[in-house]
Amino acid sequence: MNLRGAASATLLVVAATACGSGAGSDGEQAKTLTYWASNQAAGIELDRKILEPELAAFQKSTGIKVNLEVIPWSDLQTRILNAAASGRGPDVVNIGNTWSTSLQATGAFVEFDDATLAKVGGKGRFLASSMSSTGAPGLPPGSLPLYGMAYGLYYNKKRFAEAGIDEPPKTWQELVGTARKLTGGGRYGLTLLGASYTEGVHFAWMFGRQNGASVFDGEHPAFDTPEMVAGVKRYLDLIAVDKVVNPSDAEKTQDAQLYTDFASGKAAMMIMQNHGTAGLAAFDMDPDEYGVVPIPLPEDARQPVTSHVAGINITAFAESRNREGALKFIEFMTSPQEQTKLNKAFGSLPVVNGVTDPAFAAGHNKVFAEVLATAQPLPMIPQEAQFETLVGTAVKDLFAQVATGERVTESDIKAKLSEAGQKLLNGG
Repeated sequence: MNLRGAASATLLVVAATACGSGAGSDGEQAKTLTYWASNQAAGIELDRKILEPELAAFQKSTGIKVNLEVIPWSDLQTRILNAAASGRGPDVVNIGNTWSTSLQATGAFVEFDDATLAKVGGKGRFLASSMSSTGAPGLPPGSLPLYGMAYGLYYNKKRFAEAGIDEPPKTWQELVGTARKLTGGGRYGLTLLGASYTEGVHFAWMFGRQNGASVFDGEHPAFDTPEMVAGVKRYLDLIAVDKVVNPSDAEKTQDAQLYTDFASGKAAMMIMQNHGTAGLAAFDMDPDEYGVVPIPLPEDARQPVTSHVAGINITAFAESRNREGALKFIEFMTSPQEQTKLNKAFGSLPVVNGVTDPAFAAGHNKVFAEVLATAQPLPMIPQEAQFETLVGTAVKDLFAQVATGERVTESDIKAKLSEAGQKLLNGG
């Protein structure tokens, strides 16, 4: 998951829930924390059902009560930015890990220098790849990893068997060829969230990086390079040229829409992060009914990028009246024991060393863990969030165009990406 909107964007100062820096005596504050959790499960009530027993265990151990609010991703950006502007935020908050540098630039969050890191288990507690997406290089992290995610290619074994396909594709060229064999009769080889700008920017970045794109030249946008244009075109070609994606996918924004088509056999493959395993279980699909492999690379790939370092981070507001309690809570949430429980429940991956549960070292989880271990972070600069919003929206709009049968050329793609870069230079 990823935060959209730069830290420098207009901050709407509205009344926020009084929490770590709000009302109440210092004594009361020392015994309580407010925690804004991101929506990880199929619904907010399920998030609460998963988290509340763990928060009760933390209270039993420390005497600190945690007041939980689970916030939908559609609202979390605004809530956090408002809290950063007003100084009236929670004690602890989840963030998309690619938001790290943009939020760090606000100065509203705890700096995890060596002394602070020691209070939450030390830097060595965390996986190196996940730590690469915690803030600007050269500065103390502004957040710490909580849940790990990575992309993979899911394939429906029944659909493959029906088509006489013995194994998943190993290259991008094979993926397209396989998807063509699986398309026909109202069924498609692949399903995508075409109306999701977050997915759009992820594909643009991954495919651009595979071509050798740098995306930024220092802090200057390089969105319209030939490498980026070719990457976006490869994504659009799945629907415009290869015709292996249903044009109606241009209207899809929710993961559940992909699960429906994949589980029913309407789509034989989908590209999804590892939380898709929990999502498919909710659609009564047994893990043995599908396989997962890394996203196949083009034969001429210049960078072996099959995912960005995806996931959720956790951080504390610097204005918290119970900073020590907040750090204790972060230590608790990132302990190997809690990492085992929570990542199992949410279908995500542990981001700390010392997790020994075999469930994370076998099957689909093993594939995703190996991808995450070698993944690259999205640009860790303050403008990253603007990059996500602007490029993601451009790709979403282009996807909608080709879905209607409109011809989109490389020049059209370059113009759209150039426009996104200019908007970033003009402040978004």
